[in-house]
Amino acid sequence: MHLMIPFASVMSDSGLHTLRDLTLPNLSKLFARLTPTRRTGTDEYTLNTPHERALAEAFGWSGDDGCLPWAAHAAAADGVDTGTAAWGQLTPVHWHVGADHVSLADPHALFLSAQASHTLYEAVKPLFESEGWSLAWGSPGRWFAAHDSLDNLPSASLDRVVGRNIDLWMPTHPQARLLRRLQNEVQMLLYQHSLNDERVGLGALPVNSFWLSGCGRAQPVPEDRDRVVDHRLRQPALAGDWAGWAEAWRALDAGPLAEAAERARQDQPVTLTLSGERFAQRLELQPQPLWTRMRRQFSAPAPYPLLAAL
Repeated sequence: MHLMIPFASVMSDSGLHTLRDLTLPNLSKLFARLTPTRRTGTDEYTLNTPHERALAEAFGWSGDDGCLPWAAHAAAADGVDTGTAAWGQLTPVHWHVGADHVSLADPHALFLSAQASHTLYEAVKPLFESEGWSLAWGSPGRWFAAHDSLDNLPSASLDRVVGRNIDLWMPTHPQARLLRRLQNEVQMLLYQHSLNDERVGLGALPVNSFWLSGCGRAQPVPEDRDRVVDHRLRQPALAGDWAGWAEAWRALDAGPLAEAAERARQDQPVTLTLSGERFAQRLELQPQPLWTRMRRQFSAPAPYPLLAAL
């Protein structure tokens, strides 16, 4: 069993305070049995999040920061024939224009229906096709684009940008010049689109731009039924909903972490990867002398220091 938990830690003071007060008995049991091994990541400014990098390593992918082909991977999962083209994910989003910067709202807050998404997708599609791009619709929140300029084009993960000033994360690579022009054209088109007028009239956020991420050509993904990526901490963490994040942590501890702890108790292979904003820490079940196991059972390292450092 390899359990991977993104957003296991955050850099928010309020989030860390919540984490410090959490009681997670099954995670503590795992800390008593597992040994920290590989640590992935550097800081909170990488284009790919630590959990994306850790999962890419588990897949055996190669690629520089911001050049992991998550778009091609997601497109294939949505039924798109990706072939050998270079793909990028176009996430329909709302840019909030503030007094001194532009921030990106969580796409979940758009509550975009399939019909509304298709309407906007069909409106912007000709702009891309006129420049030699190919587009594919995957889901209400996932559109995909294929073009040679997306090969090895560094782009920031959506998880890096939600709720933050977009200036730090906008692509500046020379390959992105055409993309920036297309983005301007899309924004002008969406600003005038009747569907957005309807959404505003109903009190919903307008879709006024897109975010490009996960660029590159598809790389193979080995099948591994023992790998589980649990994303339940993501949405409350990005929303700063610390009560919801704490509740999600408790549910994790009572569910997948309890199963992992029982497997570890029976000396079955268990790997746990915990990811924060800077690092992903891998912990594995390794052979230990009996006296070490007994000592750690009664004086297991507390989860908080390791989590807070991620």
